[in-house]
Amino acid sequence: MAIDDAAAQRKINNRLKRARGQLDAVIAAAERGESCRDVVTQLAAVTHALNRAGFLMVSTAMENCLVDPEGAEERDGITTDELEKLFLALA
Repeated sequence: MAIDDAAAQRKINNRLKRARGQLDAVIAAAERGESCRDVVTQLAAVTHALNRAGFLMVSTAMENCLVDPEGAEERDGITTDELEKLFLALA
């Protein structure tokens, strides 16, 4: 899914990079044998970061569809129905 909005793209990339860093911390904590509570807490943070990035991607694409429905579908190859399914899959 292509994101035309440069600011939204930066936010998405930053969130994904943050999630990657958090996932590295989860892996390291699990390898060190840290408490289950600490590992699961960090894992929840990764999940939250990924969900926020996904919601931002889908909401930006939906916004593009509202502004230019035909152009958005041609650019992304994704329909409004598909976006709806993606959005619901994140919930």
